[in-house]
Amino acid sequence: MAQSSSNKGSSIRKYGDPVLAAMADEITNIDGKLVTLAEDMFRVMYQAPGLGLAGPQIGVQKQIFVYDVDDDPQVIINPKIVESSGEWVYDEGCLSIPGLYVEMLRPKKVLVSGYTLEGEEVKIEADELLARLFQHEIDHLQGVLMFDRMLPDQRELAIVEYAKVGEGPADAEPVYLRLS
Repeated sequence: MAQSSSNKGSSIRKYGDPVLAAMADEITNIDGKLVTLAEDMFRVMYQAPGLGLAGPQIGVQKQIFVYDVDDDPQVIINPKIVESSGEWVYDEGCLSIPGLYVEMLRPKKVLVSGYTLEGEEVKIEADELLARLFQHEIDHLQGVLMFDRMLPDQRELAIVEYAKVGEGPADAEPVYLRLS
């Protein structure tokens, strides 16, 4: 697939890039360009590799994310969390903060509404890993990163650890950080 001359979508934006801190725009028109964007997002996500990828992570300020859990690739446009319940602690990672996994507490279950690439409204009930993925990607659409979900002293420690990861070799083992 050809890349645009602006190179949007060609690489994953990393922590510190201002595009990751900005709110993404609602999508008002589902067209061929959006389908092409979703295809590019899947390519980048699989290459990374990752389970999910939001538009802002490739420099596109649109409310769209792609995901693939259990070999079932999906796209959600203009997603919203309608309900959430329970609690679940899990080591959460992010393609925009590579090499660092942080123990995070989030709701265990969510109900998400949004639209498919065909323009059909969907409501998806998700539990555990899929619920976490939805919350994580929707955070990206709101300009929120994992670091933003931490207490100030936890954030400081996590950022220091992430800096160390960045200084190491590309094939270094990931760092798992316990904040409790």
